[in-house]
Amino acid sequence: MKKFLSKFYLTLIFILLYAPIATLIVLSFNASKTRAKWGGFTLKWYFELFQNDAILEALSNTLIIAFLSALIATVIGTAASIGINAMNRHLKTIFMSVTNIPMLNADIVTGISLMLLFIAFGVRFGFSTILLAHITFNIPYVILSVMPKLKQIDQNTYMAALDLGASPFYAFYKVIVPDILPGILSGFLLSFTMSLDDFIITHFTKGSGIDTLSTKIYAEVRKGIKPEMYALSTLLFVSVLFLLIAVNKVPKQRKES
Repeated sequence: MKKFLSKFYLTLIFILLYAPIATLIVLSFNASKTRAKWGGFTLKWYFELFQNDAILEALSNTLIIAFLSALIATVIGTAASIGINAMNRHLKTIFMSVTNIPMLNADIVTGISLMLLFIAFGVRFGFSTILLAHITFNIPYVILSVMPKLKQIDQNTYMAALDLGASPFYAFYKVIVPDILPGILSGFLLSFTMSLDDFIITHFTKGSGIDTLSTKIYAEVRKGIKPEMYALSTLLFVSVLFLLIAVNKVPKQRKES
């Protein structure tokens, strides 16, 4: 009975999590524009998606901002992690506490704060302000992903490389980076996902004439979401699903080989 209840509870949780996504996928193949009526199977919305310049531009902005912000935040966050790890225990505690503050803050607080900062410095709102805002809130995620890996490193290996004649940069690149690479990749993927998903901070730091997928969907809610958005969301979900499968399958194949 206990096993049955645990399995039933787990199944219920998965149904609640994925039922909305399943509904969205079904609607992307619905020939009717209304969600209350099934008009037959169609691929019409997928073809129209690639002909809708506004949606494709929002998708392009979203992917470019997510990739650039994740890449830059990964470089800055990794360097910051190495610096924090080299500090004494007291300073390390202070800086890690400061790193946790943006993650504990509500997104609306971060968004308004960054908006006021850009206004104070007279920065023109647009692509650059969104990119800077996304880099800012992504850095803590990278630091918290890389720090555990740095704690696991044997410093004697790095010192041995220096004693054997390696330069500090070469020793870092050949000894430290391979050990912390899983943390760096985790930080990058987490930053990319957070940037891709963000709405509130983007809403407060974007200018007129530029949209990401989240702000585009928000603007369309009042007029009614186009079925092309269902098709786009389905493609994004399938892409992320295949990416997760690949990320989890490759390490297993390497272990077996």
